[in-house]
Amino acid sequence: MTAPHVALPILDFSLFRGTAEDRAAFVDDLRRALHDDGFFYLSGHGVPKELIAALVAASKRFFALPMAEKLQIEMVKSPHFRGYNRAGFERTRGEQDWREQIDFNTEGTARSISPDSPGWARLFGPNQWPEAVPELKEIVLSYQTQVTAIGIDLLKAIALALGQPEDAFAAVYEPQPTQLLKLIRYPGRDVAQSDQGVGAHKDGGLITILLQHEVPGLRVQTVDGRWIDAPPVPGTFVINTGELLELATNGFVRADVHDVIAPPPGVERFSFAFFLGARYDATIPVLPLPEDLRSLERGLSVDPLNPLFRNVGQNHLKSRLRSHPDVALAHHVDLLAELAEADPA
Repeated sequence: MTAPHVALPILDFSLFRGTAEDRAAFVDDLRRALHDDGFFYLSGHGVPKELIAALVAASKRFFALPMAEKLQIEMVKSPHFRGYNRAGFERTRGEQDWREQIDFNTEGTARSISPDSPGWARLFGPNQWPEAVPELKEIVLSYQTQVTAIGIDLLKAIALALGQPEDAFAAVYEPQPTQLLKLIRYPGRDVAQSDQGVGAHKDGGLITILLQHEVPGLRVQTVDGRWIDAPPVPGTFVINTGELLELATNGFVRADVHDVIAPPPGVERFSFAFFLGARYDATIPVLPLPEDLRSLERGLSVDPLNPLFRNVGQNHLKSRLRSHPDVALAHHVDLLAELAEADPA
């Protein structure tokens, strides 16, 4: 299959693991992509093709189940925002997204909650796993492990590209980053009630590692406001930087706005989005960039509908409460009141 023409850069991650010269060349290319684009394709990532194929196949088996079986792990049953959402049940900027999906995060146990506990402490907990596709658990956990390792290596490369020590971000993700993985199916426009697969937004974490399967739909908004297509390129991930990196670099790194257009009638689109985030109890610092990079800082983007918080847990909780109002109303009415006080917009 011939790779489509793409407007975004394609970076070969094997160079970062190569000679000193190759590593330096990768870091230079990465620096330009971080500032100019905020999005790029990553080849040479090393995730086994067999694991990717298994993830795609198991996800398709789940989405092909009768609705009653999928709803056995409906997200509204989880106070930790884990599980299945029907199309139209997630919102971006208040509008319905026409995609069905399963959300998995770092597998764990729920924390004991007291009146003094921060709201984000409720995000810890177990995933919901479908009994009808039992193999999905092992596949998802293996995939999470693989892409987490890529994400941490990418953060090391990003640190070097920003003139920082390689471990500059370790303080905000060690000993355990957040690992949100969404398995997503977009129905065709004959099923969807609008062409909004997912509305225009920025990602809230450190970096996103996106696997696209065959059907296009992703669009990226450039710094000058143009929309460009980011179609699937076989053998690559799409990488984009999130709001936490924009915060850490005072806008030198772009957290680009992007969306997904629902596929044509009779066509379904599958994608697999992994969001590597910092610990919930971390606070994002401003990195002391070298003078030549500091002169290119753009400051933080200002969006009254999406305020940014340096407290990671607060930032992530805000996103979850807004995106999944059914879960918020079922389990976290008190947190909705706190969010309204902190963010009246």
